[in-house]
Amino acid sequence: MTESPPVGTEIRTYAGRSGRLSALTRERLNRFLPARALPPGPLVPVEAFGRAAPVVLDVGCGHGAAAIAYASTHPAHDVLAVDVHVPGMARLLAAAEAAGVANMRVEIGDAVALLTDRVKPGQLAAVHLFFPDPWPKLKHAKRRFVRASTLDLLASRLAAGGHVLIATDQPAYAEHVRTEVRMHGRFVVVDVPRPPWRPMDGFECKGVAAGRTVVDLRLDRR
Repeated sequence: MTESPPVGTEIRTYAGRSGRLSALTRERLNRFLPARALPPGPLVPVEAFGRAAPVVLDVGCGHGAAAIAYASTHPAHDVLAVDVHVPGMARLLAAAEAAGVANMRVEIGDAVALLTDRVKPGQLAAVHLFFPDPWPKLKHAKRRFVRASTLDLLASRLAAGGHVLIATDQPAYAEHVRTEVRMHGRFVVVDVPRPPWRPMDGFECKGVAAGRTVVDLRLDRR
């Protein structure tokens, strides 16, 4: 198993974004975030969600269409959605409120830091990684989310029988996932059908419109 790098030296898997927040984004954050923000400190599901239930982590959730759809169709599960993009998370918060999903909490920040510092071993039932940044240039390949150090984290934080769902419209990224998982050895890769609950939205919609084939993979923890 490859050791994770020391805290503070982890390579970022996302592109940094900056800029002033719009009035609408600020209004959504002020109105909806207090009730849905993950409490600070280590993840304690009963405190975060008010009950003990399987927790599903949605990494890089964007504006949350898939996360909200999963929460709506799986009311017995609790969903933790994480992303660094503040306007997108503000949009998610408003959409979650409109959809009336009570089983969702959010973290605005880095998923790797969350997994490293705040999620305990065995706490997650599943992890969703839908249409992650493929970082297509070779010099940027080290930034891809699926790599040895994050696979270590996922294998540790998933409960027995847990899995990772991945979707991509980039053939090179799908092959990258297969290669990394094969070398890692803690997961088995399975091609799976597209989940019926996931809406056709965002990057998936753009990929299909461009004629690309979406690949859905499930990584089953050994």
